[in-house]
Amino acid sequence: MREKFARFMYGRYGIDTLGKWTVGAGLLAMLITHLTDSYTLFLISWGCIIYAYFRMFSTNIYKRSAENQAFLNKTARIRGWFSRQKGMATQRKTHHIYRCPGCRQKIRIPKGKGRIEIRCPKCSTTFIKNS
Repeated sequence: MREKFARFMYGRYGIDTLGKWTVGAGLLAMLITHLTDSYTLFLISWGCIIYAYFRMFSTNIYKRSAENQAFLNKTARIRGWFSRQKGMATQRKTHHIYRCPGCRQKIRIPKGKGRIEIRCPKCSTTFIKNS
């Protein structure tokens, strides 16, 4: 069965980031539809799911790739912001992140060093914080 599906998908586009987001938006719309009983939202949710499957089974790989690249270009700032927040959350386990009182520059200090004097690398302001 797996080989049959692999042969069927040969030459087809498959799933990508835009497809994942489209399926997610469709499922979220379906969930909201069950709470509000909105027929318009019901049609939108099924439209998203059908469009995602259309893209997945499409043989026009160049066009689907261009659509995905346009989506990635438009959402780059939003995805970058979430990526930075995730990185900051992992850094908070081992470091404190302070802001310089002079220039508001973020400064990363390792935890467990006690009370230390911090010098801002940007404006050379010194201040004392717990590490």
